Amino acid sequence: MKEFKRLLDLSTAQLDGTHSPAKRGGEAVAYQGRKKCKTTNILLLTDRKGIVVACGKPIAGNHNDLYNIEAQITEMLSQLAESEIPVDGLFLNADSGFDAKLIRQVLDKEGIMLNSPLNRRNGSRLDSDILLDEEMYKERFVVERTNAWIDSCRSLLVRQDTTVSSWWAWHFIAFTFWFLRHQNLDINS
Repeated sequence: MKEFKRLLDLSTAQLDGTHSPAKRGGEAVAYQGRKKCKTTNILLLTDRKGIVVACGKPIAGNHNDLYNIEAQITEMLSQLAESEIPVDGLFLNADSGFDAKLIRQVLDKEGIMLNSPLNRRNGSRLDSDILLDEEMYKERFVVERTNAWIDSCRSLLVRQDTTVSSWWAWHFIAFTFWFLRHQNLDINS
């Protein structure tokens, strides 16, 4: 996929998590109260067009998106590095659930600027010097569109695989297919 990175639009990036019900149980599965079932959570990093460029490792659904965030971000950044996609100077939109001191520190080390509304539950203060670019933040809807597309894939919407590795692999297959379809590239070539 390295040769296709020119087709990505990384003028901004979007970060979000998504929970999938795990009907058959398995690895990285736990009860999630909002969904009222056992789920697995996965973090997605998309470009400005909603194309998934990196994906965190699946974690049990009883954890919020910030759980083990340093390892999750490190995993996604290693995927980008492997594809030779630079991240220095990247603007990253994320919802207020990602507004936390730890994630800001991790991203600052990599030269990534987090654009997220303040979340007082995570210790942010309204008088903070952290700014929110509201126009840029409006572009975040594309990651929600990507999540909706994932929900249209039955094998991703409801997790049937009991091993994390196979379920995670299905995501990468789906992301590759969607990228090719989104670019109007011939999948049979």
